[in-house]
Amino acid sequence: MGTTLLLVGRFVRPSRPTPAKLQPYESGVPDVNPPRARFTPRFYLVALLFVIFDVEAIFLYPWAVAFDALALYGYVQAALFVGLLLVGLLYEWKKGALEWV
Repeated sequence: MGTTLLLVGRFVRPSRPTPAKLQPYESGVPDVNPPRARFTPRFYLVALLFVIFDVEAIFLYPWAVAFDALALYGYVQAALFVGLLLVGLLYEWKKGALEWV
């Protein structure tokens, strides 16, 4: 459906490109800075750590739902999982990856 609508729109709409229409428009203000802002590697490291610990939380929800059925085995496995992630967090903290200075 989406492809069909895009193709129909391409054939139905008028196409009159001019140099003024092909220029990028930023609210009437000419570009002063480069279009892409530069991020430090620390930003990416913190974003990656956030994704890792967010995935950890996602993996713990099914474990919490099936806690009664898993019994002690499930508890030990979840404790090992959280323990490994805690060791990783402590390592990153020790290396200074979480400091913004």
